[in-house]
Amino acid sequence: MKRILYTLVLLLCASYTYAADIIFSGSVVDAQTKQPLPGASINIPDLKLTTQTDLQGRFSFNRIPENGVFLVQVSYVGYQHLSKSVNFKANNPVVFQLVASRIEANEVVVTGTVSGSSNKKNSTSLGVLSLEDMRATPANNIIDAVSKIAGVSQISTGQAISKPVIRGLSYNRVVTLSDGIKQQGQQWGDEHGIEIDQFSAERIEVLRGAASLVYGADALGGVINILEPLTVSDGLIKGEVLSNYGTNAGLSGSSAMLTGNSSGFVWRGRASYKNAHSFKTPDYYLPNSGFKETDFSGMLGFNKAWGYSHLNVSNFRSNIGFYEPELDAAGNFVDEDGNAFTDSELKSRKLALPNQQINHFKIASNSNVLLPSGSLKLDLGYQNNVRKEFEDVEPALFFDLKTYSVDAKYIREKREGAWQPIFGISADYANSLNKGEEFLIPDYNNWGFGLFYYMNKETANGSFNFGLRYDYRRNQGKDLIDDGVQRFTAFDKQFSNLSGAVGFTHQFTENWNLKANLSSGFRAPNPAEQASNGVHEGTFRYEKGDATLKSENSYQADLALQYTSANIDFSWGIYNNYISNYIFLARNNNETISVTNEGGATSLMPLFRYQQAKANFYGTDATFIYHPFEFLHFENSFSYVHAQNLKLNQALPFIPAASLRNELQFEPNIKGLVHSHISVGLESNFAQRRVASFETTTAGYTLLQAGLGTQFNIGKQKVDLHITANNLLNKRYYNHLSRFKPGRLDESDPSFGIYNPGRNITFGLYLPIGGQLR
Repeated sequence: MKRILYTLVLLLCASYTYAADIIFSGSVVDAQTKQPLPGASINIPDLKLTTQTDLQGRFSFNRIPENGVFLVQVSYVGYQHLSKSVNFKANNPVVFQLVASRIEANEVVVTGTVSGSSNKKNSTSLGVLSLEDMRATPANNIIDAVSKIAGVSQISTGQAISKPVIRGLSYNRVVTLSDGIKQQGQQWGDEHGIEIDQFSAERIEVLRGAASLVYGADALGGVINILEPLTVSDGLIKGEVLSNYGTNAGLSGSSAMLTGNSSGFVWRGRASYKNAHSFKTPDYYLPNSGFKETDFSGMLGFNKAWGYSHLNVSNFRSNIGFYEPELDAAGNFVDEDGNAFTDSELKSRKLALPNQQINHFKIASNSNVLLPSGSLKLDLGYQNNVRKEFEDVEPALFFDLKTYSVDAKYIREKREGAWQPIFGISADYANSLNKGEEFLIPDYNNWGFGLFYYMNKETANGSFNFGLRYDYRRNQGKDLIDDGVQRFTAFDKQFSNLSGAVGFTHQFTENWNLKANLSSGFRAPNPAEQASNGVHEGTFRYEKGDATLKSENSYQADLALQYTSANIDFSWGIYNNYISNYIFLARNNNETISVTNEGGATSLMPLFRYQQAKANFYGTDATFIYHPFEFLHFENSFSYVHAQNLKLNQALPFIPAASLRNELQFEPNIKGLVHSHISVGLESNFAQRRVASFETTTAGYTLLQAGLGTQFNIGKQKVDLHITANNLLNKRYYNHLSRFKPGRLDESDPSFGIYNPGRNITFGLYLPIGGQLR
């Protein structure tokens, strides 16, 4: 690590010898009328810069690097997004001509891959969630928001915990990036969520399918890249205040952010808070299902002609209640003393036992140093995830996980019609300690190393890419003797793999585009899968690992067809993902185990074991957006995945049901108001009859959604208001990936059917702040 930092300092110093402060300027106009477009956004993702045009449609960036070709994206309401590679060395004003379109984002820039590129020239299947989408559709957490993208779903535990599922794959097979580094927060657990503030995201990109080439082990299913706001123009200060309130659980969420740029010194600060009491199904409240969440984050850095270097710090805390359902003779939920919960207790924001407390502290350094013939990107990270699960005053389970990571990429300068080589290297180390009264997984150390070589070439009508990657993983578990019993046996396992990918895109016409990708991936079993041996309180079961597990290997084929025009945006993708040695947790033949508590009493608990088999996943994702008139918008998406345990010739567990989303949005032109809309939608989930032997089936259901929103000014202050209604008809239903759905197979299984939340109306307010630094 010290050598890498020393090398970076030398490169930074050397870069000053050729870096030059130049100005990149130009204008944005209507392609037909040539009239200026004031307020258009101009973004340079690889430099983390953004600005807007003035009243004359002009813009300028200071301290732009003289060398290099960079992708610039221009966007304006009512026009197609424009992506164009610009050579700043020419130092000539650029005129961007935008074409009027009812569908704006069909030329979106992809920043979550090796380097910024147009979506049409990126062979990876992609889904994007914009800031506007997130504001218009409030969610309980950041994964709840992402699950609206086709091909993405969530394993939920109540309203506070969501785990991402991409094309049927989840847990450690999905990489979540935040502040440029992989989120490391004990993703192996069913009830372990993603510890990231949902208000911190400016944009979210989802790479669907194996992405191990760039992101290494654990990216078999895909990548969720949570992008922070780009830095503002020199001399500007900008901020926002937003607040949401939901009627179902009294969920209130607020966040305030301020960011600025003074002569290339950039900074940002954000504070967020969320709080909810127990949520309500159509029939009843679920006791102790509320949560509290706080997050404080900040960024300091420099944007100069040599590139940028940013330091991000965040501290995320959450406290989440749990309840193992117990009923009295009248069918009411009761506490541990057998007393029915009162209405005030159900709506209390004070959490009772059991509950879990999570603290996730993170420091991430992100740098992009521009060199004479390319650039060096370096991401350094430190994370400390502390997770406590309480049954009493002292934590029963207490995990303390520290992770250190480094990721470096050398990217050659992009040249028109030429191959662009990229070389990357990454390393990480993790240490996990048990500090609680009970034990589920052993203390362990985990090491990882990877390197890859990638080549990409863009042409006028498409692109071609290929690459190879080598990964090495080592898991070292420690033994433990608890009360004279050998609880964990020490182990030291090593895994390695060579994986690769090849892809291409081709634009047949101005409207039709094809993507194809072949890739392989790799994932080593994690220490929880290898050595679990204990009661997992949050899941109400006994979990047992297998030290003989082999690494997973994925082989995926992906094909996508796209059609875009001024009023239609259509994409359809199909895929097949074969995984050897697929690891999953399952219960065999209603197996149980006798457990003795501290008082000496024994009880039977369901026993789940980690096991593996050959598996195959295939399915399709499709989206169709139709905007026939300026005032009418019709959006649809469909997702389906079929997952098969090839060893037992049966379904795999926790596979989402097919889903269909439809939304019709009316956008009237009202004097004094901007971007007004009224929407109505249907969210349909089909029945899931293909289940593992220990799972229960789930019936299909359709939910009615509605919403309205508008923007207006109070004096000089812009105000953005949204009102949305989820499950408007208060329908009773179970989502197949809800951990609260019915699962009682025998008396030892404590799972109990808890409906998903009923009707919820959310009110959202957004206030942007901006001005000149003095």
